Amino acid sequence: MTRTTPRHLAWRDGVTPTAADLVPLAFMGFAHFTAMQVRDSRIRGLDLHLERLRRGSLELYGHALPDDQVLAQLRVALKEAPADTSLVATCYLPGGEFTAAGPETAPALLIRTAPPSDGPEGPLALMAVPHERFLPSVKHVGEPAKTYFLRQAAAQGFDDAVFLDRRGRLSEASIWNLAFWDGSAVVWPTAEMLGGVTMGIVRRQLARLGVPQREAELTVDDLPELAGCALLNSWTPGVAVHRIDGVRLPRAQAFLDLLHDAYGREPLTAV
Repeated sequence: MTRTTPRHLAWRDGVTPTAADLVPLAFMGFAHFTAMQVRDSRIRGLDLHLERLRRGSLELYGHALPDDQVLAQLRVALKEAPADTSLVATCYLPGGEFTAAGPETAPALLIRTAPPSDGPEGPLALMAVPHERFLPSVKHVGEPAKTYFLRQAAAQGFDDAVFLDRRGRLSEASIWNLAFWDGSAVVWPTAEMLGGVTMGIVRRQLARLGVPQREAELTVDDLPELAGCALLNSWTPGVAVHRIDGVRLPRAQAFLDLLHDAYGREPLTAV
């Protein structure tokens, strides 16, 4: 049966929220989330999404929702949403921010869905900018720098921005992880960054395939020695990058195919 449910939906703690329920979150920067692409009402890397929500809540609030409670709320959303959808699950404190509430305050969970996405086709050009995210290991909200630098890059003729830490190391892009190819191994940049769920899926599937992987500190000066670069996030396991600043990079189609193949080997899990 074809579902005719509207594609933009939201649930707070498993029920449709009222405007009053959403007011605290609308003005809150002290929250964190995970984003995913749902296909056939199933999710890749479900264990990694649950781990991300759990770790983020423990880091920010000192208290996390039990996994079974998160799963129950995901089931409600997936039952009502289209079989293919974009889903974001956001944890926040109902009492708002700028308070000293301790770990006895349980976070709330807001789940929202939107039309599915596969991301841009690429190849993309990135402008390198000095920037280090606060609490980079947590996927938190309230980060205007991401959009600010994206728009700055677009004004200069680029597609997006890529970040350099204080040591000049490449870390991540606005809403992306970076992956490089040296001709024989996948190279993951070493720096403080958010470890994406898609990145985690690809890394463990590459390991199962026996594909060499390594980590390295990389700067813009190292780029001419590399054979390819890709961005990955919840939209896609790999979109080509053909230029960072003035350095051009090969498209490396075999590298992109490898990332997509690894991601496709991750099973879709029913909640």
